[in-house]
Amino acid sequence: MSFKSLKVVDNIYQNNLFFPMPTVGISTLCEDGTTTIGSYSLIFPYYIAGKDYYAMILECRNSSNTAQNLLRNGKCALNFIKDDKKAFKELVRLGFPGKTPAEKMKDCNFELVKGEAEGERPLIIKDAYQVIECTWDDTLEDGFKSKAHIGELEGVEPPYNNFNGITSKFGCHFILKIDKILMEDKYADNLKNGLKKRSFPPVPVDYGYHDSKNFWYKKFKGILPTSEPIATSNAGSVDSVMYCAERLDTPVKFTKEACELYVKIPRPFVKAALLEIAQIAEENGISVIDKEAALKIAEIKRSRK
Repeated sequence: MSFKSLKVVDNIYQNNLFFPMPTVGISTLCEDGTTTIGSYSLIFPYYIAGKDYYAMILECRNSSNTAQNLLRNGKCALNFIKDDKKAFKELVRLGFPGKTPAEKMKDCNFELVKGEAEGERPLIIKDAYQVIECTWDDTLEDGFKSKAHIGELEGVEPPYNNFNGITSKFGCHFILKIDKILMEDKYADNLKNGLKKRSFPPVPVDYGYHDSKNFWYKKFKGILPTSEPIATSNAGSVDSVMYCAERLDTPVKFTKEACELYVKIPRPFVKAALLEIAQIAEENGISVIDKEAALKIAEIKRSRK
């Protein structure tokens, strides 16, 4: 067997690795008390033994609805869905950025019910095979100081925390104290009575967004991975991209034909993407980004990976 060395880049779990992960819908509480759901896979056990409580760790964008709600009130529920085509399709829809909680949840087809943890909590997905109700431990690393940046949706300036709270310009980590673990009766009984081959819940395994068109995952049954198309309705128009480009703090200018190449970028990422493109243009002596220059910059970006 031979190996190739890969340059480590952003989103290493998508761009550098084949990394199997769970498929989770995280429900949080909005300011008006309603529940919203975002889909995540970067959620893992954190404190597992020898401490006075158990915890999970979540990695996410600090501008996401989930992060903003956790910064605000610290409550969430981790809903692990079953391997069901309809459920997976809905979770992919709920995970695409750019819509408000009200817009996303208007047509949500998950049935939501009240959990069992105390206090005001987000609702949970009724058909999940297991749910972990959590509270963010904002005392670790003075994570509560990150609350000062609530509402900063286009990137947060330093200083940053290392592992709990806002950890980078666009990133967050949350140490989530486990308050309750809820599990569907038959699977809880299977854990208690001893596992057999058919004792396990049908769990889909996520491989992350490996391209701009499909969300790749492995079904519980079968051999090869399959995919769920990613909806692009949250992408902006040419006018919205040009509007953003014209307001960047950079001397580099974007033509309309160049902006047409960027309309598929989800709205929350447009400004950051254009700033990165403008920076590469400046580094290479490009003052106006037209279609030809945009393609050249894309090639430069690929060569850096």
